[in-house]
Amino acid sequence: MQEAGIDPAPERNSSTWADFLRSEADALLACDFLETVTLSGTRLYVLAVIEHTTRRIRILGATAHPTATWVAQTAKNLVMDLEDTGCRARFLIRDRDGKFPALFDAILADVDIDIVLSDVQVPRMNSTMERWVQTCRRELLDRTLIWNQRHLLHALREFETFYNEHRPHQGITNARPPKPLPAPITEPDNIARLDIRRQDRLGGMLHEYQHTA
Repeated sequence: MQEAGIDPAPERNSSTWADFLRSEADALLACDFLETVTLSGTRLYVLAVIEHTTRRIRILGATAHPTATWVAQTAKNLVMDLEDTGCRARFLIRDRDGKFPALFDAILADVDIDIVLSDVQVPRMNSTMERWVQTCRRELLDRTLIWNQRHLLHALREFETFYNEHRPHQGITNARPPKPLPAPITEPDNIARLDIRRQDRLGGMLHEYQHTA
């Protein structure tokens, strides 16, 4: 725990990483960079943040040059978005990637969000974020030919909306991050009258299914 950037109280010295994640789930964010390559061979870097308790994802931006200034600006944008949505985060888990400048941590510290560093080559310490990265690759990036940065951001924004507002998540009892579970259908007659319609996103890459009243 201390190596990850947390100095636990004496009575919690025996706490495990899993204990910390469970006890602080409502106040935990995690972030990570992922990379993709356009058709022209340009390497682009995407920075995303996920809320542990709701699984809500935020795409902070994509760039070919993740400079300290750019990364710091994404931190400012994140802080404003958290304030607008009323998210009371206290910790943010990140790895030790050199693309994170000291100013990134300082901006978050100003709003009382402590940085928790994962150990070197221990991706399981940031498993919630790592799972989203793999989901994004499997369901979007590995199936899409990216033309340029603008096209990548468009695809990511569509996937962000799909992931947050429609896609069920087993880790939160098949709920969607910003929406509660619908009321269960208990009457067989109601099931027989279901009228399910499909809406496509990204030219049919993503499918959304809804019951039309």
